[in-house]
Amino acid sequence: MAHGGSAVGRHEGRAVFVPFGIPGETVRARITQDKGRFARAEVIEVLEAAPIRVQARCKHFGQCGGCHGQHIAYEAQLAFKRQVVADQLGRIGGLRDVMVHPTLPSPDPYGYRSHVTFHVAVGGRLGFVSANDRTVLPIDECHIIRDELAAVSFQSSVTSSPILLQTGEGSRVRVQVGSEGAPIVFPMDTDDDDESYSAESSDLSADSVRYTIKGHSFRCSAGSFFQVNLPQAEKLVELVLDRLALKGDERVLDLYSGVGLFTAFLAEKAAGVAAVEAFPLAVEDAAFNLEAFDNIDLYEGTIEAVLPSLEGNFAAAVVDPPRSGMDTPALNALIKRAPERLVYVSCDPATLARDAKKLIANGYILRDVQPVDMFPQTYHIESVAHFMRG
Repeated sequence: MAHGGSAVGRHEGRAVFVPFGIPGETVRARITQDKGRFARAEVIEVLEAAPIRVQARCKHFGQCGGCHGQHIAYEAQLAFKRQVVADQLGRIGGLRDVMVHPTLPSPDPYGYRSHVTFHVAVGGRLGFVSANDRTVLPIDECHIIRDELAAVSFQSSVTSSPILLQTGEGSRVRVQVGSEGAPIVFPMDTDDDDESYSAESSDLSADSVRYTIKGHSFRCSAGSFFQVNLPQAEKLVELVLDRLALKGDERVLDLYSGVGLFTAFLAEKAAGVAAVEAFPLAVEDAAFNLEAFDNIDLYEGTIEAVLPSLEGNFAAAVVDPPRSGMDTPALNALIKRAPERLVYVSCDPATLARDAKKLIANGYILRDVQPVDMFPQTYHIESVAHFMRG
């Protein structure tokens, strides 16, 4: 299984990447893109199915680009994700002897997403980008979003795109139409009929939702990042704290700190936390979420701009970058600060491998990597990588 969700077969000596195929089975496939040294293909017929092939739950699976693995038994999805992490560390990072633990499963492999972005298909129906990555596929069911979102998603036609939906505490749903549109919050009451979702009963002034993680409530405004799988977000917090093993006298860096998810828990265990975030709305949310703490310094700006200005040493650091990983100036600034312990929370094993290679070249040892299934039924993989200065 390749990173990106395609099974890899061989034909006449070259690799062929086949979405919705499974290693260990025989399929008849049609070439869709000939790249010379490799090709991409689509499954026409499954001739001999792998034992782990299952019936997909969603009728849109295979056409919708939102899911990539509903045809694979969940335990096998977890195993493939572990293999992909190890493979990327080896191929890109040259790290072939790293301990990669079995992937931590999601408590529920369906119905886990707490926020989602729809696009508008022809006729005003909501949909997702199709598997061919060229059109919007109108849908009338989705099994990976939470029930509160599904109840709102397929009720009416709209003209503006995108449509952002978030659900948080109290099972309320925040709907934003268009990237700059006014938010609409639908109160959810399962005892009422569909009229309970009308705009007339909505709180139009609400511009955020709240999430509770391990007893801490976090306000999250539109555009601010928060993990989509809340039970797995709790696992991430536990893994970060376990790897850092703070004793209480350390100063800690929290980079790409967002609305303060890790910051709040680090502050309970450390003498002080310096949290760095570039997105202004997320910094405002963090200031609100962390106001009870007096040992946190919040900085709005890029990592390469902020880190050189900080005084003193930092014993530990947490980084949670976007899928593109840490850019070169940010990674150089972190290496110069030289924290003894470093936990890297990654949502892309390829960029994790790239950044790990540079960290190791600058004196760090990669102790272990723990994959976490934040996104069941998709190829996306969250990982927690633990580094120590050698």
